[in-house]
Amino acid sequence: MNCITIFAPSTLESGHIKKLAAGLLIVILRLSPLFFPFAVAAQQDDGERLFRQRCATCHSVDPGQNKMAPNLHGIIGRAAGSLEGASYSGAMRSSRMTWDRQSLDSFLAAPSQVVRGTRMTAGVPTAAQRAAIIRYLESQSPD
Repeated sequence: MNCITIFAPSTLESGHIKKLAAGLLIVILRLSPLFFPFAVAAQQDDGERLFRQRCATCHSVDPGQNKMAPNLHGIIGRAAGSLEGASYSGAMRSSRMTWDRQSLDSFLAAPSQVVRGTRMTAGVPTAAQRAAIIRYLESQSPD
């Protein structure tokens, strides 16, 4: 038997080829931000786009501008239900939560389960979308 016969595609099982291709694809995708930095910027822009699509009807990130829901500018580190001039449910005012990545992620996933009685009914079920929105909100801090 010679080397050509051993490694010829006809002798490899199709499952092995699929596994090799899948592994190569994973490596390429994980390394892509190193070679394509614009992909990282696109992810950041994705958070802003998702915020506009899913949150901006009720919330603003412009300082001092409350809509039917509180302004989210500088939300990281803020006590829930504490923004002056915003309208909150009694449940949110008495929740004793402070907004950070974890509390925002939990709340965005299932608002009415985290704060029973909240007025916010729409959640963001996809973890990747929640993470993108939270990154965007972090970028809107007053610092």
